[in-house]
Amino acid sequence: MSIKLNKEDFDHEKCGAHHMAIRDTMDILNGKWKIRIIGMLSFGSRRFMELKSGIEGIAAKMLSKELRDLEVNGLVTRTVLNTKPITVEYELSRYGYSLKPVIDGIAAWGIEHRKTIINMTKGRVSEHNKC
Repeated sequence: MSIKLNKEDFDHEKCGAHHMAIRDTMDILNGKWKIRIIGMLSFGSRRFMELKSGIEGIAAKMLSKELRDLEVNGLVTRTVLNTKPITVEYELSRYGYSLKPVIDGIAAWGIEHRKTIINMTKGRVSEHNKC
């Protein structure tokens, strides 16, 4: 489905505000790890090592940095538990949970995209097998 807009319908002010809002969001969620961390925490609190083992490929130093960034931006809370040895638990803040619909939307799109690519690949494979 295609939507056609006339040039005179284009609102430069709204477009600029929209673009700035996207830039602000991307600045907060930049990199390949933050969205995955938020996605994992959207299912509940996790200890550092649970996050590390659940996010394939992330180094401990990078996870620590990303968690600090998310905490500074008010998206994640860090709780030091009174255990021996001391353990630290991370969870989404109330503000962090406001990203859940965005993260769920990204995940839903990713599921559909994967299906689309697999179906496209199957179509190419079957075309090559024609005699």
